[in-house]
Amino acid sequence: MVPFEEFQRNMTRRFLFSRGSHLLGTAALASLMGGPGRGLAAEGSSGATSDSGSLSGAIPTQLPPRVKHIIYLHMVGGPPQMDLYDYKPVMNDWYDKDLPETIRKGQRLTTMTSGQARFPIAPSKFAFEQCGQSGMWVCELLPWTKKVVDEMVFVRSMYTEAINHEPAISLMQTGNQVTGRPCLGSWMSYGLGSLNENLPSFVVMVARPTNTEQVQAISARLWSSGYLPGEHAGTAFRTAGDPILFINNPNGVTSPVRRTTLDAVSRLNQLNYEMVGDPEIHTRIQQYELAFRMQSSVPELTDLASEPQSTYELYGESARQPGTFANTTLLARRMVERGVRFVQIYHNNWDTHGNVAGRLPDQCRDVDQATFGLINDLKQRGMLDQTLVIWGGEFGRTVYSQGGLSKTNYGRDHHPRCFTMWMAGGGFKGGTIYGETDDFSYNIVRDPVHIRDFHATVLHQLGYEHERMTFKYQGLDQRLTGVLPTRVINEILS
Repeated sequence: MVPFEEFQRNMTRRFLFSRGSHLLGTAALASLMGGPGRGLAAEGSSGATSDSGSLSGAIPTQLPPRVKHIIYLHMVGGPPQMDLYDYKPVMNDWYDKDLPETIRKGQRLTTMTSGQARFPIAPSKFAFEQCGQSGMWVCELLPWTKKVVDEMVFVRSMYTEAINHEPAISLMQTGNQVTGRPCLGSWMSYGLGSLNENLPSFVVMVARPTNTEQVQAISARLWSSGYLPGEHAGTAFRTAGDPILFINNPNGVTSPVRRTTLDAVSRLNQLNYEMVGDPEIHTRIQQYELAFRMQSSVPELTDLASEPQSTYELYGESARQPGTFANTTLLARRMVERGVRFVQIYHNNWDTHGNVAGRLPDQCRDVDQATFGLINDLKQRGMLDQTLVIWGGEFGRTVYSQGGLSKTNYGRDHHPRCFTMWMAGGGFKGGTIYGETDDFSYNIVRDPVHIRDFHATVLHQLGYEHERMTFKYQGLDQRLTGVLPTRVINEILS
């Protein structure tokens, strides 16, 4: 929303006349500009069309939107790209040889390997197969994913500056290594608004991995709305017990009693809003009302009894178990089906500093069939064209081993210089392989893609030019992609 329009919307009569300076100032400004607010419209609003399917909160788009929903599958910890999608058979000849300095080029290392006397090459122990018409090489641990590679765009040349988890995940989600900024889901909610007044526009779920050797800490800072209005923060759905705390009324409290209580609280908030004029009070009123409506919508959403056996043949039997990755992806499909804009799923334990041989098969087994099921489920329902599925972590892993090395097991440290992500649906060109790394999967040799470029491309598919999708905060036009050079990767769009 244009700042002046937001000011007008939140300016109450009582607040206006209690602050006489506003009256004179507004009149003078209107006189100078030839009309109320003329010339203060956001740069991006000129000639734009809004998402007509939105119920509330939408701001004008500058481009024809291709995406109405996003399901973002974040693999927390950083999946090892050379063990999954970045096939490097030449490394078999380099087993236990030192990584050449001409390749490392003095890159800063984490404290976990900076003290190593050697950096011995650890080729992937897993076999690869060339799949689909695209010819994408895929690890043997992903037999279900192999079947849908032609629905996917693989970007093998992603890179980041962050080398540790907290700043890296923050950068991937919010465009900044410092926490407290709005994440991609919040920007989508802010821009396109809600499609269902009975459900949040942005939902977060943290899936429970089968293997829990080394889970990373993640917090609500990753899905906060930052400086955007609070209503655009992610709503966390729990994976055990009630999906949302206090979704059910306490014993002895009926729905009419709850309604009466909320009406009284709403009147108190409204009085405060009229006196103060703070838009966050208005947000609070809206959130109370949404919470009340969710008491009926969320139980129906999370009740999987109506799903046929064919659903579990797609996603796998583990989709019946609350909290599994398969269960959360099935819920994600049900959410977007009901109008949720953005679903963020975190799957932990990809931080493979050691025991790749023991842990990676579990990780892949958790996500493989569920990913296949999600893509096919969306496709057969005619939803994949308008739903973007994103898969990836916050950085990649090193080709050299951390700790002990054998031909059957090894570990890998953090690696920000290159990693692989894939996208499916949402107007992305399925069957595309973009970018290339060197034989060591250490440096990018063709078509680098920074996280800023990734964000700009997603915003483009939502209908926004990243430089014009802004929010005024602390005197600056803040945006997801920041101020450094950024481009939309048109080569991967259909």
